Amino acid sequence: MDKYISQAVIRRMPRYYRYLGELLESGVERISSGDLSKLMKVTASQIRQDLNNFGGFGQQGYGYNVQYLYEEIGKILGLTQTHNIIIVGAGNLGLAIANYMKFDKLGFKLVALFDVNPELIGQKIRGVEIRPIEELDDFCKNNAVDIAALTLPKADADSVAHQVVKLGVKAIWNFAHVDLDVATEGVVIENVHLSDSLMQLSYNIAKNSIED
Repeated sequence: MDKYISQAVIRRMPRYYRYLGELLESGVERISSGDLSKLMKVTASQIRQDLNNFGGFGQQGYGYNVQYLYEEIGKILGLTQTHNIIIVGAGNLGLAIANYMKFDKLGFKLVALFDVNPELIGQKIRGVEIRPIEELDDFCKNNAVDIAALTLPKADADSVAHQVVKLGVKAIWNFAHVDLDVATEGVVIENVHLSDSLMQLSYNIAKNSIED
């Protein structure tokens, strides 16, 4: 039986990967959990506990080999393989996501965008064509699509989510303002609410104002 890893730990792994990548770019070859904790503002104990879920990777008195740990976390996150992504909804948010250059470096390949607006059809974003939504079924049937990013109105999100799942898409990156729950085994959904993050920021502003 696979060991259970909490979602809290999983959500911290991309942050480790990002910081380790920055250390590599700076020429750092080795780092202790203590120095990494100062950099990331996470306790050294938390770092060791998180990494021990996957085998530890460090040596007493030596610390972590940055290159090795970076590569191992990349494997844990599934970044050693290419994931094909489609974006359904080529509005401002969809285009912003499509233009995020770092996806390619992480192994995420944008293969198509879809929209209902006839004025957008045929336009290309970084060489990838915006297609009419009517072509979604045929495209997914004829191409390997791993992830569907939904950047469309709340009213349409649920039906499109069920549509892409029936077409074999195994993961949904949902930016629509609704929590999707597609009850199909093996399908992963990540609901992203930008407004939630903004409200947390608002709370902290208010909290700091009271404390001052």
